[in-house]
Amino acid sequence: MNDIQNIEPAGLWQIFRQMARIPRPSRHEEKIQDWAENFGKNLGLETIKDEAGNIIIRKPAVKGMENKKGVILQGHLDMVPQKNSDKLHNFTTDPIELLIDGEWVTANGTTLGADNGIGASAALAILASDEIKHGPLEVLLTATEETGMDGANGLQPGLLKGEILINTDSEDEGELYVGCAGGEDVNITFSYSPEKVPDGYTGLNLSVTGMKGGHSGIDIIRQRGNAIKLFFRVLNSVYEKTGARLGSLNCGSLRNAIPREAFGLLAVDKEKAGEVKKIAGQIENIVKNELSQTDPDIKISVEEAELPGEVTDRLTQENLIKSVLACPNGVIRMSDTMKGLVETSTNLAFLRSGTDKKSIHIGCMMRSSVDTARNELGTRLRAVFELAGAEVAFSSGYPGWKPDMNSPILKTMKRVYAEKFGKVPEVKAIHAGLECGILGGKYPDWDMISFGPTIRFPHSPDERVNIASVAKFWDFLLATLENIPEKS
Repeated sequence: MNDIQNIEPAGLWQIFRQMARIPRPSRHEEKIQDWAENFGKNLGLETIKDEAGNIIIRKPAVKGMENKKGVILQGHLDMVPQKNSDKLHNFTTDPIELLIDGEWVTANGTTLGADNGIGASAALAILASDEIKHGPLEVLLTATEETGMDGANGLQPGLLKGEILINTDSEDEGELYVGCAGGEDVNITFSYSPEKVPDGYTGLNLSVTGMKGGHSGIDIIRQRGNAIKLFFRVLNSVYEKTGARLGSLNCGSLRNAIPREAFGLLAVDKEKAGEVKKIAGQIENIVKNELSQTDPDIKISVEEAELPGEVTDRLTQENLIKSVLACPNGVIRMSDTMKGLVETSTNLAFLRSGTDKKSIHIGCMMRSSVDTARNELGTRLRAVFELAGAEVAFSSGYPGWKPDMNSPILKTMKRVYAEKFGKVPEVKAIHAGLECGILGGKYPDWDMISFGPTIRFPHSPDERVNIASVAKFWDFLLATLENIPEKS
């Protein structure tokens, strides 16, 4: 099998192929929203695009199932735009190149968009089918989930009519999710006075590449390296031994992606340029040993470059280096109540020079299933960076989703899965920001659950979805819809 068109379920994969052709990076979703709106209207179904950019499509119950409880199938339309540094791809104009790699569908050097394109495609495929049994059905496809959950935050109460929300944004087949972490962004700004490059200096590009990265919630437990942390580990040693000055920085990319790459332009005494390369090589060997299991392909490079026009003043550079080294990153605490679940974490996500050439901007994303623990972590981050002279602000906070082990839809889906596949599914909470927390605040009476196919390495160019798991996800979804309980 080497053609996406030949994969089953055909209807789902056909829609996913269509979505892959439409650019849909988060915050650039107009084309995919228009496409989804037209999809519903072309089927003759009631279709709404609300002020937040969410698409809502309603389909009446099939004959004989009118008395079933109303179900909302929910996913998001946007995707995370990540690519390898050697890949030429414009996410706002270019289609995703789909590939089959054995038992997986992946993309050519970019994120795939299976998060959450597979879930959205399944919901739309059900709308397009005349053969699937279901009660009253609504499909909710939200906007800008990946960079702020704007669609979920902007959804108006009372707009949807269903009683059960089935979120399709989880990434392990055979698992049912009944809770998720809340999150909050930390925005840090260093302001500085540019200084003239000292005489006798030359320019060097320092780069860290080849790291795995991944989803800052789901993959944080894998203890992968952080390219920003590693870059500053090198920069600290280089500065101490050579006095190298910092010109500009471009490290990491998105708030919810573990940084895979980091780049910076340095100015260093010509006589000490060779020492910079030597230090970088030594640290590369050390880190390859330290992270041999998680990031075996780390590469630290130093290359000659054009001399920067100006450099960061020495005090700000020193404060920046020290604070980044001290910044909490990764898993902070594991859950006491659910084995194997990360309770609290933070991701040092991006660090880059401002366009004004007088500032440096840092973004961290905190996650926790305990709001007070997230608040305490925020206090620690504020302390580290304010002590270094930076300004710290918090934004885009959203609540977690508290597990309800007595959920009726959980009981139904556990039974259906066991009958269909001969085993009981695992029930879990996820250390990621599912929209259920926000949506449940708008519709507190909803009975909510989340599930999906097996997706690996979301938010990175290694993203892939398991083909067989998509078929099981689809079969389970259809069986669930057929077994939804009747209204009381």
